[in-house]
Amino acid sequence: MKKYFSLIIFFFQILPTEGSIKVSIINKLKKTENINFNFIQKINEKTEKGNCTIFYPKKIFCEYFDKKGKILVSNGKSLVIKIKNTGAYYFYPLERTPLNLVLDKEFLIRKIEQLDFSQEDKDAIYFQIIENNQKINIFFNKKTKNLNGWEITDIYQNKNLIIISNILENQILNKKIFLLPKRTD
Repeated sequence: MKKYFSLIIFFFQILPTEGSIKVSIINKLKKTENINFNFIQKINEKTEKGNCTIFYPKKIFCEYFDKKGKILVSNGKSLVIKIKNTGAYYFYPLERTPLNLVLDKEFLIRKIEQLDFSQEDKDAIYFQIIENNQKINIFFNKKTKNLNGWEITDIYQNKNLIIISNILENQILNKKIFLLPKRTD
């Protein structure tokens, strides 16, 4: 009987529990000051690719791999999307966008602490966060505990899925990239 009891205890010690995975994700987030990654963005039927750098809290710089020269920048308070080739310039208060929550590491940590897994598969762990009538699905790599992407509804009510790869953490950054681009009319 002791043999079986010891085997059961050993078995449960080697299996990761939901709590230990959540703690690992939270600890990984706490240690992360910035991340750089490539992304694939799917909005409705349109797919775009690019590279982003997130600098916590709430700063992001993205360059799209398209011929338009599209960039997205947040300085932590405002969000600008600028398309160099057309001169289009879109300015938004960051707090009015769902990206405001995705870029807020402390918010994510608090919410993950409160939530159960929404879904889990062999590669990823998914959490669903609902805040201020905004739904955010955020997912992490099960093995590395890295942020792997998110799904939000953008300010135009489009479903926006971001899948990230080639992640580099805590790199030395040129913080000037988070300065908002000037409008050129």
